[in-house]
Amino acid sequence: MGGGGGSLHGIGDLETLVERAKEELREGEKQGKKNVFISFAYEDIDYVNLLRAQAKNEKSPIEFNDWSVSEPFNSERSPYIKQKIGERIAQSSLTVVYLSDKTPSSHWVEWEIEESLRRGKQVIGVFAGETRPAKLPKAIEHNTIKCVPWAKLSETISGLE
Repeated sequence: MGGGGGSLHGIGDLETLVERAKEELREGEKQGKKNVFISFAYEDIDYVNLLRAQAKNEKSPIEFNDWSVSEPFNSERSPYIKQKIGERIAQSSLTVVYLSDKTPSSHWVEWEIEESLRRGKQVIGVFAGETRPAKLPKAIEHNTIKCVPWAKLSETISGLE
C-alpha cells in the first residue's frame, strides 16, 4: 500500500519521473540493497513510517517501495489501484508484510500477498516486539510465510538469495 498526491503537468514530466525512479532503483541494487514492496494495513502507517526511517540507514540492505491505499478494496478505483500496486510489486525484489492486530482485516494486504506470490516474489512477515500477532492474514498462514521480529528484518533480508 502506498500513497501519493501531487500533480503532473504533462507527459514529459511523467517520463522524467519514471526514468528518475528507475535510476534510483538501479543505484540501490548497485549498493546491494533490496527493493522491497511493503504491504500493511493503512491504520499502521505510523509504525511503517518508523520502519521506513530505519531502512534509510546506509547499512540497511532495504529500500522500501510502497503505495499506501486508504480507499476501500471494493471502490470504483480498485482496478486502477490494483494495476499500479501490481506494477510496484513487479519492480520489487520481495514483499515485506507489516503484521499487527489490524492486518488480518485488510483486504488490500491479502491481495498484495497473493499478487506478490503470483508474480514469484518472496514474502516475509515482520512484526514489532518479540511476539507475532495471534491472528495473521490468511495468505500468510496458507502459504507458510516466514514471520520475523522487526529487529531481525535486515538480517533476514540480507540472508536471502
